[in-house]
Amino acid sequence: MRRVAQVIRVRPERLEEYRQLHRAVPEPVLERLRASGIANYSIHLLGDRLFSYFEYHGDGLDADLAAVAADPATQEWWKLTDPCQEPVPEAREGEWWAPMERVFLME
Repeated sequence: MRRVAQVIRVRPERLEEYRQLHRAVPEPVLERLRASGIANYSIHLLGDRLFSYFEYHGDGLDADLAAVAADPATQEWWKLTDPCQEPVPEAREGEWWAPMERVFLME
């Protein structure tokens, strides 16, 4: 199992819209995430930053994330959520959700 933590900025004027969207994530989007080995997925908010965490159970994260990105239901979902977000200044060129460095883990 691999733990993945990421950060992105939510546009303050779209915060309530983002919250509302996530009260009813479409089941096909959730099914695609599960089929791609993603579990225990959560998104947290602090100020204007969204922090996501998920656990990946698989052998090829890049390929599984590509399958998520190619999924029509997910593409439609992203048309709704993407306008609410923008990369953080720490993101590399072309990065949407920026990966976070783990500095501590207690198991």
